[in-house]
Amino acid sequence: MNKKQILLSVVALDFLALSAWAILEHGLRGIFESAFQSWATGLLAIDLILALSMIAGWMWVDARRHGLTVWPYLVITGALGSAGPLLYLIRRESRLRSK
Repeated sequence: MNKKQILLSVVALDFLALSAWAILEHGLRGIFESAFQSWATGLLAIDLILALSMIAGWMWVDARRHGLTVWPYLVITGALGSAGPLLYLIRRESRLRSK
């Protein structure tokens, strides 16, 4: 594992721990209800959806270029947000190092 993978792994594990705590504390429904309580939080939620959609498009193209399977990371992105791209980047870095 190189420095980039270690840093990505720490960020991914911290984010997954935060996600697990939030889901346990509020449930999935509670998280989505909170996201649309006001126009301000709704704006943040829509912005996150747009950003993750663009990242998913990049992952799709990049995975094809590097011969990686992307669908598990897209599913994780849909379910847990940024965890999908973080895990994809860890896998991608591993693939690039092995070449």
